[in-house]
This record gives sequence, structure tokens and C-alpha cells, in this order.
Amino acid sequence: MLRIDVLVDDKDRLGEGPLWDVKEQRFYWIDSYGPAVKCCDADGRNIKRWPLPQPVGSMALREQGGAVVALRDGFYFLDFDSGETALIHKTQPGELRPRMNDGKVDRRGRFLAGSMDFEERDPVGKLFRLDPDLSVHTLDEGITCSNGPCWSPDDKTFYFADTTPGIIYAYDYDIETGSLESRRILSTFDDLRGIPDGATVDAEGYLWSTEVYSGRLIRFDPEGVVDRIVGLPVQSTTSVIFGGADLDIAYVTSMARPMGGKYHKEHEAGAVFAIHGLGVRGVEEPRFAG
Repeated sequence: MLRIDVLVDDKDRLGEGPLWDVKEQRFYWIDSYGPAVKCCDADGRNIKRWPLPQPVGSMALREQGGAVVALRDGFYFLDFDSGETALIHKTQPGELRPRMNDGKVDRRGRFLAGSMDFEERDPVGKLFRLDPDLSVHTLDEGITCSNGPCWSPDDKTFYFADTTPGIIYAYDYDIETGSLESRRILSTFDDLRGIPDGATVDAEGYLWSTEVYSGRLIRFDPEGVVDRIVGLPVQSTTSVIFGGADLDIAYVTSMARPMGGKYHKEHEAGAVFAIHGLGVRGVEEPRFAG
């Protein structure tokens, strides 16, 4: 039976980047405008928080400890012991409009993350790949709001959303080189209520996209056809990942920041939700190899 619980009610201004780490059996997420990285146990207890010096778009754990984070102007390491950040590479130096946003790690340990327009208006964003040797490569551009990066279970397809125009793209992905080819539209949200935000892929190869501003999870089949819609407690939901001991709990982040007063009556806006009973499992998220 479907059940939705509040995991943590931390009133995140912009909760994002949910990540379940199989090795630690702990849940990580970010508050982009906190700004902070946070983590807790599977039941929402033992919360830890690491404040950050800039807005944060995404994070990934490192194989050798700590994390890599996409802060406003580029990639940084985060040391969990000291709480200090160290610059790896600035992504769009001298450009004021873009800031780094959503990102995830492929199964060769590369971190892919994109940037977005602070005003969510113009296509000034790009998609970057941070390799384990700490080199940075531009994979795509002309993006307004980068979101929802994830891979098919066979690593052959990379999914990526541009939130502002409401489009989810699919690319051919070369797992050996980390290169992208043949971008095509998987689905548009023209006939749905909201627009695509964070996303993940389940073990059956179906894509789960968080429909921001409408409070729903949309499950797409590999051809981009809507397979299932799950209503959520608030409209301000932002991203999703599967976690828990059996990878069968969907953790969903949300935002409490006012959007023209839209969410002022949602007392759970900014909480992290745990959805039980969906009947599907996720896939393990890798760690950054650098």
C-alpha cells in the first residue's frame, strides 16, 4: 500500500540533490540556498549539516571520502571533517548569469553536472563532465535550467531535462569515454501540469521525473510514454531518488522558498518525503572516483 511520510522537516529553502549511499546506508541531500549539504539515517534521525560558502546545485560522495559539490561558480571538494571546500575548477568564469545546478555520477566514477540561468530565462547554461583526473569537459550548451541527469541501467542512454521549456532529452551515452551523441526529445510536459525537475531511473529502466510546481512524480517508459503518476503532499517538490535497505523507498525533496506566495499555505514545503509501497526498486548510485 502506498504511504508517504515526512522523513525530515528542515524547511529547506530549495531542497535538492537527494542521494542514497548504499555503503553507508545513509541519505544525503542539499539545500541549494541554505546553502548546505545534509545527511541522515534511513529513518530521518542523526542529521548532520555542512554549511557551504555559495549556493550549491548538487553533490556526490567520493570513493576516498568527503564529497564533490557543484557550487555556484564551479566544482569543489568538500571535506566532511573540517567542513572546508577546495576549488577544483571554475566552469564559466566571468559569466554572472549561470550557476551550477543538478548533477550525478556515472558508473565509471565521472561527475556530470549542468548550469542554469539564475533568472531561469535565457539558455546560458551548459552541461559539464568532471573526470576522475579532475579535468572538465563541456558536453552540451544552450540550456536554461539543467536538471534530472540519470542513466539507463545498461549505461547506453543518458537522460537530462531543461526545466524551463519543459523538455526531457535522451542521449546515446558511451560509458567507456563519457561522451554524448544523438540528443533527442524523450518527452515534453506540454500536456502535463508542471515542468520536469530532478529525476532518477528505476531497475526496470523507467524514468521517474519530479514535476515541480504541481507536486507529482511522473514515471516514463524508455520511449517517453507516461506510465504512472503519483501525487505528492506539496506542490513544491523538486527531486527524487530510490533508497533504503532494499532501494524501494522513493525519497523526494521540496522547497520552502516563496514563489510569489504560492507555497505559503503548504506547511510541509521544504520537507523531505519518504514514499513507501511503489512496488519498484532503484539502482545503486556510484561515487565519484576522483
